[in-house]
Amino acid sequence: MSMKDVLGLILGGGQGTRLYPLTSERSKPAVPLAGKYRLIDIPMSNCLHAGIEKIAILTQFNSASLHRHIWNTYHRDVFTSGWVQILAAEQTINSRDWYQGTADAVRKQIVEIRQAGTKYVLILAGDHLYRMNYRKFVDYHIQSNAAITVAVQPVGRDVVSGLGILKLGEDGQITSFIEKTSDESILADFESGSNPEKPYMASMGIYVFNSETLFDALATHGDDFGRDLIPNAIRADQRVFGYEFSGYWEDIGTIQRFYKVNLDMASEDPPFDFYDASLPIYTHARFLPGSLIHNARLHNVMLADGCIINSATVNDSVVGVRSIIGAEANIQKSIIMGADYLETDQDRQQNREAGIPDIGIGSNSVIKAAIIDKNARIGANVTIRSIPDREDNEEENWVARDGLIIIPKNAIIPDGTVI
Repeated sequence: MSMKDVLGLILGGGQGTRLYPLTSERSKPAVPLAGKYRLIDIPMSNCLHAGIEKIAILTQFNSASLHRHIWNTYHRDVFTSGWVQILAAEQTINSRDWYQGTADAVRKQIVEIRQAGTKYVLILAGDHLYRMNYRKFVDYHIQSNAAITVAVQPVGRDVVSGLGILKLGEDGQITSFIEKTSDESILADFESGSNPEKPYMASMGIYVFNSETLFDALATHGDDFGRDLIPNAIRADQRVFGYEFSGYWEDIGTIQRFYKVNLDMASEDPPFDFYDASLPIYTHARFLPGSLIHNARLHNVMLADGCIINSATVNDSVVGVRSIIGAEANIQKSIIMGADYLETDQDRQQNREAGIPDIGIGSNSVIKAAIIDKNARIGANVTIRSIPDREDNEEENWVARDGLIIIPKNAIIPDGTVI
């Protein structure tokens, strides 16, 4: 089967309120990941490895940085028949509304999707971390003679309320589906019993549609795939199948999930392999120098390019591109996203005269269980610590969410500040 018959359609996500303040100036798929990537790089890389030539990204909220990243990273040359296209929300004669849900976003771009002329549409989320062979996924869809195929995975009780859950028949066909419920009586009915630690089968929010099936579904009422279109198709006795995926998969939809997933990447045995030479994760080529480490102490650190670390201690952390960490700073279980640019000596001098710290982490500062977004200026002798059960709070230059401290992009934390 030729992957030329498949359109890869990546959903750019909504407002991303659960990832705020990381989404205050960018969309979810543009959020940095693992020191040097962005979330959008995951489905894009999976598409490219599968040989999908036509890829479209639907965008709406805070999309400028995502558009810039796509434009700077993913070019198709003139000798290929494929393309990478951004489908931004727009007003038309038929609609003046924003996207109202995942299905509505696709519905509002149906003209462009029809013009792609493919037999199948692969619908993907832009905020998941996983490595999937989409060719096998589409092959399973075709061999099952399915109208719709949903990628599914066993999950535990701790995450089930935020996902769509389903029942599979012996042939793999989905017999029942419900979106995001915490009702115990309903959940009991959906337990599979095959794995006591992960007794529920959940939708990964990844779908293959026959194109005509998709167009027919979009002509009916319903703005969301999981809440409306998939259950409607099952009730209409359409052939909706589940493709069980056994690999690593994380929906990075909340601050806590984002924090944990990133720190997992810095562990001795990370659950996701960024070092697979045969299936690399692509991203923007920055042409940065190697990182300089002077008399520093690092343990379980994922370190990106272009960093300078002087006599500091960094443990169990992710240190992003162009990070500058000053003398005797102490970084523990934190995500330092780095910077979009390196300051010149003249810039630093002017800022210091104005009482503004350099970009990076100042000398003798202590950062524990925090997320420091890009271009943040943390002064000298600053203390930023997580406090268990701290109430969510938002100040001018920092935010407390889920017990963590997040320093937003471009924030300034003066010398001696204690948070």
